[in-house]
Amino acid sequence: MDKPGSKRPSDTEATSVVAKIARPFGKDGQSKRLIVVLEKASLETVKNGKTFELLNCDKHKGLLKKHNRDLGSCRPDITHQCLMMLMDSPLNRAGLLQVYIHTTNNILIEVHPQTRIPRTFDRFCGLMVQLLHKLSVRAADANLKLMKVIKNPVTDYFPPGCKRMCMSFGATDVVHPKTLAPPNEAVACVIGAMAHGSVDVDYTEKSYSISNYPLSAALTCTKLCSGFEEKWGII
Repeated sequence: MDKPGSKRPSDTEATSVVAKIARPFGKDGQSKRLIVVLEKASLETVKNGKTFELLNCDKHKGLLKKHNRDLGSCRPDITHQCLMMLMDSPLNRAGLLQVYIHTTNNILIEVHPQTRIPRTFDRFCGLMVQLLHKLSVRAADANLKLMKVIKNPVTDYFPPGCKRMCMSFGATDVVHPKTLAPPNEAVACVIGAMAHGSVDVDYTEKSYSISNYPLSAALTCTKLCSGFEEKWGII
């Protein structure tokens, strides 16, 4: 199992498409936005022969059992599903969404709003291997870093006074997602990108549940974006 920077694999085709958004995203001049942090994301590379692959429970069962690893702890497909929901949302197309990924290995990744996530899981895996080893992924047709590894902690990238909340089914407060959207301020929401368990971070102020039923991480992302779109009038 590998550490970032150990070797550079070949580039993947997944960097060739850049999605268009209505407005450029920037920390200055755009106070209203949703910041989503995907916590406990399972993104880890492993060497298989002469190539590197993204460790996952379906393809590397034998290796995981050999190292006494829980199969449910290696689910990069959850991060893939979440990113597709987030980056395809009208909220992101309107320039009002910023996404960060914090992995179980304490690697922090910034996702540019113009990133178009590969539709297939295999291409996504290739993209993540490239990112973890080269520390960034550039668009093939533009001098733009679509994803890059950045320094911890993620709170360094929050605007001053940003509200910080965690999405949790076990939270005592059950609210409609649109009630979490402030009129004209930035807000950070933490969503667990893992198969089971809860997110336990020290930088959030309060936990909320947005359903009376357990939701997958991807569905949580979808409902959260939809709520903010409704509150902010994004169609």
